[in-house]
Amino acid sequence: MQNNITGCEEGEGGPNSQGDGNPKESSPFINSSAASDAEKSQQYDGKNMALFEEEMDTIPMVSSLLSSLANYSNLPTGSKEHEEAENNEEGARPSKKPVKAPQLGTLMGVYLPCIQNIFGVILFLRMTWMVGVGGVLGSFIIVFMCCSTTMLTAISMSAIATNGVVPAGGSYYMISRSLGPEFGGAVGICFYLGTTFAGAMYILGCIEILLIYIVPQMAIFKIEGLEGAEAEAALLNNMRVYGTIVLSLMSLLVYVGVKYVNKLALVFLACVISSILAVYIGVIQTAVEPPVFPVCLLGNRTLLSKSYDVCAKFIEIDNETVTTKLWRSFCDSENLSATCDEYFTNNKVTEMQGIPGVTSGILAENLFGNYLEKGMFLEKRGLPTDTDPDSPVTNSNRYVLSDITSFFTLLVGIYFPSVTGIMAGSNRSGDLRDAQKSIPIGTIAAITTTSIVYMSCVVLFGACIEGVVLRDKFGEGVNGNLVIGTLAWPSPWVIVFGSFFSTCGAGLQSLTGAPRLLQAISRDGIIPFLRVFGHGKANGEPTWALLLTASICEIGIIIASLDAVAPILSMFFLMCYMFVNLACALQTLLRTPNWRPRFKFYHWALSFLGMSLCLSLMFICSWYYAIVAMCIATCIYKYIEFCGAEKEWGDGIRGISLSAARFALMRLEEGPPHTKNWRPQILVLVTVDAEQNVEQPRLLSLTNQLKAGKGLTIVGTAVQGTFLDNYTDAQRADQSLRKLMETEKVKGFSQVVISSNLRDGTSHLIQVGGLGGLKHNTVMVSWPKHWKEPEYHQQFRNFIEVVRETTVASMALLVPKNISSYPSNGERFTEGHIDVWWVVHDGGMLMLLPFLLRQHKVWRKCKMRIFTVAQMDDNSIQMKKDLITFLYHLRIDAVVEVVEMLDNDISAYTYEKTLVMEQRSQILKQMHLTKNEMEREIQSITDVSRGSIRRKNPSAMRSQHNVEEGASVAETPEDESMDVSNPKQVQLIHNQPQNASTPTSPTSPTSPAEPAGGATTWTDNKGAGKGQTQSAANPEAGPFNMKPEWEHLNPTDLRRMHTAMRLNDVIMKKSKEAKLVLLNMPGPPKNRVGNENYMEFLEVLTEGLNRVLLVRGGGREVITIYS
Repeated sequence: MQNNITGCEEGEGGPNSQGDGNPKESSPFINSSAASDAEKSQQYDGKNMALFEEEMDTIPMVSSLLSSLANYSNLPTGSKEHEEAENNEEGARPSKKPVKAPQLGTLMGVYLPCIQNIFGVILFLRMTWMVGVGGVLGSFIIVFMCCSTTMLTAISMSAIATNGVVPAGGSYYMISRSLGPEFGGAVGICFYLGTTFAGAMYILGCIEILLIYIVPQMAIFKIEGLEGAEAEAALLNNMRVYGTIVLSLMSLLVYVGVKYVNKLALVFLACVISSILAVYIGVIQTAVEPPVFPVCLLGNRTLLSKSYDVCAKFIEIDNETVTTKLWRSFCDSENLSATCDEYFTNNKVTEMQGIPGVTSGILAENLFGNYLEKGMFLEKRGLPTDTDPDSPVTNSNRYVLSDITSFFTLLVGIYFPSVTGIMAGSNRSGDLRDAQKSIPIGTIAAITTTSIVYMSCVVLFGACIEGVVLRDKFGEGVNGNLVIGTLAWPSPWVIVFGSFFSTCGAGLQSLTGAPRLLQAISRDGIIPFLRVFGHGKANGEPTWALLLTASICEIGIIIASLDAVAPILSMFFLMCYMFVNLACALQTLLRTPNWRPRFKFYHWALSFLGMSLCLSLMFICSWYYAIVAMCIATCIYKYIEFCGAEKEWGDGIRGISLSAARFALMRLEEGPPHTKNWRPQILVLVTVDAEQNVEQPRLLSLTNQLKAGKGLTIVGTAVQGTFLDNYTDAQRADQSLRKLMETEKVKGFSQVVISSNLRDGTSHLIQVGGLGGLKHNTVMVSWPKHWKEPEYHQQFRNFIEVVRETTVASMALLVPKNISSYPSNGERFTEGHIDVWWVVHDGGMLMLLPFLLRQHKVWRKCKMRIFTVAQMDDNSIQMKKDLITFLYHLRIDAVVEVVEMLDNDISAYTYEKTLVMEQRSQILKQMHLTKNEMEREIQSITDVSRGSIRRKNPSAMRSQHNVEEGASVAETPEDESMDVSNPKQVQLIHNQPQNASTPTSPTSPTSPAEPAGGATTWTDNKGAGKGQTQSAANPEAGPFNMKPEWEHLNPTDLRRMHTAMRLNDVIMKKSKEAKLVLLNMPGPPKNRVGNENYMEFLEVLTEGLNRVLLVRGGGREVITIYS
């Protein structure tokens, strides 16, 4: 359909296009870009199109659209149409004749083809046997179930077929476009295999009629004189040899030209109809004058007609008793005194009428089934017999025996192929004058007709023919006649030849239709390994598909038994019909806006009933064949899902996904998820370069390695600019994200926002990512590697804003540092550790993330270790026991270690106060202050650190006597405002040389700041060297000139820096060789004055570690010990 529409658009683009009927007008939506504004104004002048002329490049005028739709035609699937399609691809030729519009109506296009395909070999070869074995009631139930299934399927198919134009392709097109490429491909292959095995079944039926009823002398493997398994093997070998020959001849005929097959179709149809009419006339005749078809019985056992010449043990000829051929078959000599078979001696020989007629009342006797084991005698009910149960069975080759074990489900499997063929009309949809009208009427009428014929035949056969004759599958008791032929008028040969030609025609039709179906599937490109079968001869005939079809058909020929092949194709047809019903039911229930069938007599309940019947019949026929067929369909489905081409056909499965997603999202809105259902829904924030390529691809590798969480993944980025100007860049960025996600096998969604600046764009992503209840609860962002460089200052400020926003939004935050050193998805760690440093409780994120990582093959061999820090007053031994118990209840395997750190190492309260006092004492000594002044200065510094006194002048300071001693430095608020009277003044205390540091300090607080090249406090340290020099050069300077520097000093920064260094030292000792270190991420500063210091703290905390994952919890429990 798409190809045809494309062809129409190309045709409209030519210089002579008649788009809306005006010869002066070129195409309004093709090649219009070159036209100037003046030309456009002239072009649409007088057409009332001035308001829309600027959009005519992309949207057509209504008149042009209608014209293109009116010229659209569906090409049929014959060789001529394939040739025309190829010519269209090569380029339009002026001399090519226009395509003739399809002219077939309902009768010739749908009804008669369906009749021809439905009536077939089973009706002529197995229907009477089914009635005899299953009984009239049982057979009627089978026929009713099968016909009901096809009728319900036809109703569903009619609804689908009338929901828009159905191009050539029929059932496969309908299923694939309704259920999607995966289901379409799977069901298309099943339908193809069913059609192919149907061809094998028709060929086997053709050979059976030829070798058993027409010319038995042609048998290569002679059956005469063979018994039991040997005779059966000889018959099957004959079927194989002649079946292969007939298959080769039919394939050659199809290869030479389909037109010959199509011309013979009417002849084959005439044979089918004439044969059925002959049967009905014969039934009517039995009411008036039953035909003479005697059956000979010994006791109640049916005798082979070739084992006797006269149905008697002996006859009187000229007053002399003469033994018959039957006597000689059971006795050792012709004499009356000969020793004979015991059963032959004890029972009488009787002759009965094989076809007593409609008025004979035989229907009551045939009402119930008579299922037989293989090798059992065909016995007449109600006749007396004298049998010794202990005596061995002898001369069994003289009787008519059951060739297979029969049971109800076997009859269903054998019979169902006789109701297939309902798709014949839809397969010809390209030839129909009005497919939307013809397909429903013709198909339903054909099914109604054939169902009436089948049901009436069941009753009439049971009412006319003797039960032992009905159960005689090959007519061995009636002189080798076809049993249904014995009923026909005027001669059994009418049925024999009629059924022979009809099976030949049906086989040719199967070998013609199956390759084209395979070719259609191949050309759709949904199954990659079948693409070679889309090619063919120069005229488009599917040569390779025909070769594959013949090869698969040969498998059915090698099976050789009609009764064994019939259930196989029943499976594939039932699978196809089941999905037709499913397609209709889904479309009806989903109520998609495009579902508007012209056929109104459908309902989803009928479709579900039809689908249930199909599924039930599959398992009734043969449960193991059903499982095999479903496995084949499942394998094809999964193959197409993983390897097939991406197709968007507006199918119902996508509609189900949309409805299910909508329903699930509405359910998620009911409340927050329980802790047991919590999973990381990750928003991955990446940056793109000028070419819109992702700069941190390993972020997606890490995301993939966390996929055991089975949560939502959104990969987002921001593009700077305006929506109108940068939409193309955003699309390129989105494609880049999608491509990288596909490469890294990340299942999720991409999202690109355009904003005037990247900071706002990232904020928008965090705010609006996700939908409804399915929103991200975790943000992953890479550590800004070059944050210290001046040109990257804005980058780290944006990073800190992301940290603040996730904290406010109660989202978890993952910050991988040194992301380029993280493993790709193809790497494997054969050993190593994932170390978790559990400093503060974050809701369990630190426990959950290593567990998820270890589910991935990259981290699977790594062991998990958990380190926690014990305070001074903690019992570390008990703490370790409690943690082990906690992990046991969490079902997490990990090694536990408790790290003890001194209290002053963590809080450093005493150290900080001592440090400030000693440094101030050294400065005051250099300035030659008196002891009393020194004490007052020290007291002043202490008060400043508590934020309780601001000294304005020396006299005010001396008047203060109520200051509390030993005030805590930790009580100083972080956001306390600092009054800096002279911006050139510096922090002398902080910038003292190394010898000014306290001897008791394990590490000088200035040491990390100097090599880092940045400030270690919340303030700017510019001019530090200048102030130091000035102080040394002028020792006599007044002591109060340094007041601003004292107030500018924030002891909290010293404490934080010291803590970071001590923790880093411990982590380096324990986890330097770890493959990954997970660590609690401290919170950001509440004000924006100390952003650089915050980054420096984190830098010092993680210094020297290769792979670090900083983790902040979202403020809720994400892991629980309860089930």
